[in-house]
Amino acid sequence: MNDFPVITVTEKCYKRLNGVHPWVFDNEIVSSESGAENGEPVTVKSEKGRFAGIGFYNNRSHITVRIISRNANDRIDEDFFRRRTGYAWEYRKAVMSKDDLSAARIIFGEADLFPGLTVDRFGSLLSVQSLSLGTDKRLDMILPCLVQLMAADGADIEGIFLRNDVNIRELEGMEQSKGWYMRHGDVSPETVITENGIKYKVDLENGQKTGFFLDQKYNRRAVASYAKGRTVMDCCTHTGSFALNCAMNGAKSVTAVDVSPAAIEMTRENAALNGAVLQTEVSDVFDFLKGRINAHDKSADLIILDPPAFTKSRKTLGNARNGYTELNTLGMRLLPRGGILATASCSHFFTADMFRGMLLASAKAANVNVRVIEERRQSPDHPVLLGVEQTEYLKFFILQIV
Repeated sequence: MNDFPVITVTEKCYKRLNGVHPWVFDNEIVSSESGAENGEPVTVKSEKGRFAGIGFYNNRSHITVRIISRNANDRIDEDFFRRRTGYAWEYRKAVMSKDDLSAARIIFGEADLFPGLTVDRFGSLLSVQSLSLGTDKRLDMILPCLVQLMAADGADIEGIFLRNDVNIRELEGMEQSKGWYMRHGDVSPETVITENGIKYKVDLENGQKTGFFLDQKYNRRAVASYAKGRTVMDCCTHTGSFALNCAMNGAKSVTAVDVSPAAIEMTRENAALNGAVLQTEVSDVFDFLKGRINAHDKSADLIILDPPAFTKSRKTLGNARNGYTELNTLGMRLLPRGGILATASCSHFFTADMFRGMLLASAKAANVNVRVIEERRQSPDHPVLLGVEQTEYLKFFILQIV
């Protein structure tokens, strides 16, 4: 066993860790051996002395220990991270085609046993976000290993951009920043990717999160399969991704709506990049749908609702439920019999059961019946680790009005 300093946790915490959840909170620590340093490995044990794992310690964070290994003999060194990055890369190759891997999430934090680390691939560029001090201190081990593995499969990386401009880093005692970790020559943080045969402009430096939302890849493809001949409204379009999938797959017409003028401008640029014809409108989605209802306009027979998260904590679940219910009720009221509603929530706090209950309440409020065509989640490059609820965040339903 390693000689890392020992952190002793409550029996309740031990049981949760034993059920694979990887976090130890500050109020669950019974004692800490001297020598425990922020960002460095510690051994976690129960009050009865039972081994729970090796984790990164940080007493400045509410999440004081993040488990990195369940093997008491592991050395947290370069060989360890070479194996761990290999597992992540091999998994992606197993669940996605080579074309789909050109724009994909390569490391998904705790789901890949990398606390707080996100690595997204956009062609020859990687966008990286590091939210754990222990992981952050080891990027010089992790990222070169990952680049070498990918290069061996012909995926040559020309640049790595750090998107560490998020408030969560300050809770870990880290500064916010963004910029190049590595690049060859005068590589730009702006690039073009292809997803589902559709091209998109991606700005790693200024785009949301890591630059582009990759988790809906297969959901976009699924919705597009129902779009032929239909009149489509893509609400909260962001970069036009659902709208473009529908337009390029035979939709009769497509209207893309977003409250952000910048988002609509990006949607127009992406449409031009693909030679697609879209109607666009800058509008709050609630106002837009209410306006169509007041105008008795039921021309759309496929509506997509993909709003940003309505809640980022359990404290605001009630408000989130009200928002989702109102939004989906409006969508259902606008659709004719046989119309299709594709609807999503990206908040892990708003669970799948909550989402199903909300959809039923919305159907009752809209005085319609709905049937489930498909129930989906995030694409497999964003894997769900059972027992870690934070990794299961995206709910996606395709419904029909009957």
